[in-house]
Amino acid sequence: MPDRDETTPPRAAHPIVDSAVFEDLFRLQTEAMQAMMAPYLPTTDARAPDPGDLQHWAMSGAKLQKMWLDFAAEQTAMAEPLWGRLVEPNRWQHLLDDWLAAMPLARTETQAQLWDESTRLWTRMLELYAGHAVGGGRPVAVDAQALPRHDRRFADPRWREQPWFALLHQTYLLLAERLEAMADEISGLEPERHGQLRFMTRLIAEALSPANFPMTNPLVIERTLQTRGENLVKGVEHLLADMRRGQLSHTDSQAFEVGRNVATTPGQVIHETPLFQLIHYAPTTADVAAVPLLIFPPWINRFYILDLNPKKSFVAWAVEQGLSVFLVSWKSADPSLADVTMDDYVRAQIEAIDVVRTRLSVPAVHTIGYCVAGTTLAATLAVLARRGEADRVASATFFTAQVDFADAGELTHFIDDAQLRWVESLETDGYLDGRYLAATFNLLRGPDLIWNYVINNYLMGDDYPVFDLLFWNGDTTNLPAKWHRAYLSDLYRDNRMVVPDALSADGTPIDLRRIQTPCYIQAGREDHIAPPQSVWKLTRHLGGPWRFVMAGSGHIAGVVNPPAAGKYQYWTNPGEAASLEAFMAGANETRGSWWPDWRAWLAGIDAATVPAQGARVPGAGAIEPAPGRYVRMR
Repeated sequence: MPDRDETTPPRAAHPIVDSAVFEDLFRLQTEAMQAMMAPYLPTTDARAPDPGDLQHWAMSGAKLQKMWLDFAAEQTAMAEPLWGRLVEPNRWQHLLDDWLAAMPLARTETQAQLWDESTRLWTRMLELYAGHAVGGGRPVAVDAQALPRHDRRFADPRWREQPWFALLHQTYLLLAERLEAMADEISGLEPERHGQLRFMTRLIAEALSPANFPMTNPLVIERTLQTRGENLVKGVEHLLADMRRGQLSHTDSQAFEVGRNVATTPGQVIHETPLFQLIHYAPTTADVAAVPLLIFPPWINRFYILDLNPKKSFVAWAVEQGLSVFLVSWKSADPSLADVTMDDYVRAQIEAIDVVRTRLSVPAVHTIGYCVAGTTLAATLAVLARRGEADRVASATFFTAQVDFADAGELTHFIDDAQLRWVESLETDGYLDGRYLAATFNLLRGPDLIWNYVINNYLMGDDYPVFDLLFWNGDTTNLPAKWHRAYLSDLYRDNRMVVPDALSADGTPIDLRRIQTPCYIQAGREDHIAPPQSVWKLTRHLGGPWRFVMAGSGHIAGVVNPPAAGKYQYWTNPGEAASLEAFMAGANETRGSWWPDWRAWLAGIDAATVPAQGARVPGAGAIEPAPGRYVRMR
């Protein structure tokens, strides 16, 4: 009788590892653990543990128990906590079941390959650690370059000092690598479904990292021993505070206040509607450009990403460059904005344009549209062109804005019919809580925006960093539910904006080919929200002149890159390019910020200046000082 079923493929042969190697490995691991724990354990001649230590551990345990009991009592009294709707177990179980059904994990050949690769890895790790000794009361780390796989999550030497943690994280990296390869190699799926499968695989692999769990992270174990559990007490305090507010914290929110140390550029609110406030910033130069600048920030975030602090503020820099700067501050949605649609945002942009034109008695304005406000600005330009009113806008600049969503990146994984129904279930009183959207964006960069903070603030018990950009990132805005549903279905799912006359705004059909306004289009090379290949597609739909600039970095740092910082770079190409690849192949790289290039481009359209006096100075008829009330509303 054969030893195995004939249908089962034979296992690959592996070299026999001498038992002495295993014994050496386990000896080293035992010594390493003893070395790590020795400072926190009683000495060998002690008759009993230090009562003070035992009391400290007991107090930490009691604090943890009380915090959880108090939190559980609070949650019982609540109808449904926000975090509970976001992490709904049945939904995530359904997604996991679908993922497991699609992945070839149960196939014999897949398991045989995993076994083969794992055995080779373990053999290599045994060879690396065999013979290493513990020196000076602390284990000696294997050289990082000698390890088969590398990942910055495991860069700390403590992941290499002990064989167990080295083997653990190397095995994890192998499995994560193979899971993602399996997802890539699956055939027979629709492109959208295949993309969702790859995205889900990446999320699962990121979540399973041994760095994310207290008993498999050597840094957390060491900190826990050092503090007698106080790090876990502090970490749970952070965790429960975040669960109460329904949002993962990235920074110390008490360190910042809008109008005090963020959004501080002087100005006045000079116009207000139920949907937006219009801010006019005070000039700092004797003369200003004759054509004013009107900025439309995205309403999915607070406008002060463009006015973080004096050193990072695009608004302050533009004022210093002699521009009359106006900016729209959108109101965070509440039940009063339940019926707001794309029509309302297009009308708002046209209204703001006309308010500035009338106030300064000028025929046209320069405009900027950032992200979703740039998408809407394209619709606004098409509407004005169809109405014969395109001359109200002298130029349009697009910061990381998409109009063609055929290649819109990982956010498309959230817009099939099932996902849209789930998003609709999250709506309350006609609006979507901005914290849901923040969680979605965090998932796109899980290691940086989720797990990094789980480790540092929940497990290590570290204090939150003080960082204005992270404060802004957590200052969420609510979205009108009707607009949000249409945005996801009409644009992300159906890509209707690039189909002439398929959509209308304020009763006027939208045809992007009618736009003759000069356009400056900026993309971020590492943008994960508006991928550069998607932003580039705007150039394929315009009827007038355009200049495309590829900035270094991503969706935020690629835009907010002041010249004084001397960071990153940008690429331009004066020739004709039929694709983004062709553009980059012939592009010229310039170190530093692209802002001066943009300012020179504006001057090339109209270099005339006027004295900074009269209506060019905000004040007369002002409603309130900048940054206004709307940016503070939750």
